[in-house]
Amino acid sequence: MLQDGNTLVLRLSETLVARVVQDRDGPRQGIDWFAREIAVAAHLAEWGAPVIPVHPDLPPGPYEHAGYPVNFWRYVTRIESEPSAEDVGRTLFQCHEMLRSFPGVLPELAILTESLDLLDTLEEQKRFPEETVALLRERLVSSMAALGEFPMQALHGDAHWGNLMHTTDGLLWTDWEDTFLGPVEWDLASIIWNARILDGDDETADGILNAYREAGGSIHPDALHHSLIARAAVMTAWYPVLYPDLSEDRKQKLQRRLEWLRNNG
Repeated sequence: MLQDGNTLVLRLSETLVARVVQDRDGPRQGIDWFAREIAVAAHLAEWGAPVIPVHPDLPPGPYEHAGYPVNFWRYVTRIESEPSAEDVGRTLFQCHEMLRSFPGVLPELAILTESLDLLDTLEEQKRFPEETVALLRERLVSSMAALGEFPMQALHGDAHWGNLMHTTDGLLWTDWEDTFLGPVEWDLASIIWNARILDGDDETADGILNAYREAGGSIHPDALHHSLIARAAVMTAWYPVLYPDLSEDRKQKLQRRLEWLRNNG
């Protein structure tokens, strides 16, 4: 067992890894989003992008067993050292470059629209106070309107440090289930948010952004600003789903995100 959460990750053989979605009652049902993940990951692997590939010896799927969505990946060997900010920015740009030629159909700003729908459910279940729901809804609606004015392309969709693996094959991106069409600044905001806002680690955040630019990328400051706001709102909206039993540390991070959102619009 490599991971046991909303997604169960199992190493079945020397080379074969299975990912199984365990939450059959959550907001995501069916296998369409798994199919998008496989299509994007296969496209990137074909072009030599720094990603964990689907397993080459099996039909790509996705599969469903006893109501659980499943897909299969090639096992990679993790190494313990932390990747550099420069490697993170450079490899993200490489993925973005190769995603420009992705031929499939993807939804626009999908995690943002999905989060808006999720807020309706959270409001009905009284998982957040009314003023918190109103704040998150306003920030999502306004940031979506702003981001809709910028060029869009296929993105990772959930580009945080937990979806990076430092391996014997190099730094590899994984977990493409949130892939959608949006400005590249969304992925950049996702990967720098904790460093920039929660940790005050400007060196790491700036290192990622500078490496992205040096690799050939372009970053619009307004798009990055609105992406940071949207990222904070999305992560806050998903807290009750991802962390139903909040630790003290999670509670503190949640309050800091909300306070930051109140002060940034």
